[in-house]
Amino acid sequence: MLSYSHKNTSTATWAIMFLLISPTIFFTSSISALDPRWAAKRKRMSLKVRDMFYHAYDNYLTHAFPHDELKPMSKSFTDSLSELGNLKLEHLSEQYKGLALTLIESLSSLVIMGNITEFERAVYWLADNLAFDVDVRVNLFECNIRVLGGLVSAHILATDSTNRLGQRVYNNELLSLAQDLGQRFLPAFDTPTGLPYAWVNLKYGVMENETPETSTSGCGSLILEMGALSRLTGDGRYENAALRALRKLWSMRSSLNLLGTTLDVETGNWIEHSSGIGAGVDSFYEYLIKAHILFGKDEFWMMFQSAYLGVQKYFRHGPWYHEADMRTGMATYWQLTSLQAFWPGVQVFVGDIAAANSSHREFFHVWEKYGVLPERYLLDQQVVHPTERYYPLRPELAESTFYLYQATKDPWYMEVGESMLNSLNQYTKVEGGFASIKDVATMQLEDHQHSFFLAETCKYLYLLFDDSFLSGRNYIFTTEGHPLPVLSSWHERLPQTYLPSNWTSFESIHQARQTSAMSSRICPAIPLNSQHPNQQIESACHVLDAREDHRCLTDEDCGVDGMSCRRRSCSVAGYCGLWLRL
Repeated sequence: MLSYSHKNTSTATWAIMFLLISPTIFFTSSISALDPRWAAKRKRMSLKVRDMFYHAYDNYLTHAFPHDELKPMSKSFTDSLSELGNLKLEHLSEQYKGLALTLIESLSSLVIMGNITEFERAVYWLADNLAFDVDVRVNLFECNIRVLGGLVSAHILATDSTNRLGQRVYNNELLSLAQDLGQRFLPAFDTPTGLPYAWVNLKYGVMENETPETSTSGCGSLILEMGALSRLTGDGRYENAALRALRKLWSMRSSLNLLGTTLDVETGNWIEHSSGIGAGVDSFYEYLIKAHILFGKDEFWMMFQSAYLGVQKYFRHGPWYHEADMRTGMATYWQLTSLQAFWPGVQVFVGDIAAANSSHREFFHVWEKYGVLPERYLLDQQVVHPTERYYPLRPELAESTFYLYQATKDPWYMEVGESMLNSLNQYTKVEGGFASIKDVATMQLEDHQHSFFLAETCKYLYLLFDDSFLSGRNYIFTTEGHPLPVLSSWHERLPQTYLPSNWTSFESIHQARQTSAMSSRICPAIPLNSQHPNQQIESACHVLDAREDHRCLTDEDCGVDGMSCRRRSCSVAGYCGLWLRL
């Protein structure tokens, strides 16, 4: 049985590569971010998150390890890796007995919380016991972001000299396991289109008569983990497979630069044309911008830029994002899904802080209304969805709260985090761990503690209150919350914005311009006014909607075009665009 020793970590300043410092405070707080009382409160809150993490982790070790996930109410386990994404529970193997999924997912959280002793014990247990030659059909996307991403990230952390593994010599065992798993993924990409099957058997490859249906996220959110694996091993097959799939997926976009939700990997045809930024598509957008930062390819930035403008034009309705038909841009479903709460965090990456804040505020209002965030919320009726009323301990709102605090240093976001922390302890904590909520209206519990609760929810809340792990470091977090370092050796060309000498730190908050991390590189034609050092330079992707009806009155309402970097003007009819001036 694994055990742990708690270690305290000190608070320090984080200089993050994409950090956007803004002097604008969108909310007021009773305590200033510079007030010593707030530092003490941050410390108390970080300790509460630490306690929450270890309550979940200890109970997993006691009642479920080495199976996949904990059932906290019955204090038992589920071998859930074969079930992830498998709504019909087809082809489940009775021989499968778990792969210590929650332990793998917890590795980077242990390091971030300073518990190197337990991290080391977990690493060597996996090195001695984990094997993937098992007859189990898994969801490629879920296994990639949870298991492959967890192993790759943990390998990088294990080889970081600051973590000082000393129990025995680390011989890259986690990387060897990751490479073995990556090789077992490759048969899924053997399709006429290069788009991977959603399902692969770890022992036998793609099963006969496997379904060709997959999601946009499922085949467009593989590049970070598989790309990192290629960079670490020198074997380009993993990155090439993921990149080929991503390029094929991008070629299937509509003339509006929108993508559907589900597709056929054998024919390359769309199955579901309705799309949005939620389930089935969400991490596709996230991985485009993060892949650009991690690998430095302009190709990823150009994809993201076009896709982001499409989202802003066809999905956005004030602070909300509805769903629309990829072919026409016409609205299809007016609903919030909890997975959409990642979007404000993505907007921080490109400098659209005001838009990120606006959407985040609406998500948090729904959280306050129910105590947690329901899986689906009907925007047109302002009520929870009649059937999808659950909250499975999702991390997305905590993630965006963390990014927005880092971008603004507004202590209001910490108050949001404190409210979320209190809700989780009040409504989901049980003696045997933390349980999902089956119905947000009644707070009826469900006997499942998802591995992402330890990999993401606890991690982002902890980083919100104690970011000392990130001081002086340069990381991108995967969609499952696993940190990957931004290294110049992985880049075709490292943008100046990401060089350590150019990072923006908390100490320089009053000297920093309010600027997008991309804008000076993408829009050099827009000059800075040296007489106004705090002027705002709009993000290269910024689509300004100054009024609720999305119509303009003057050219000032229209902002900068994300494609050409030219100033947009307001037409006589009241629409923003690039109009030919004769």
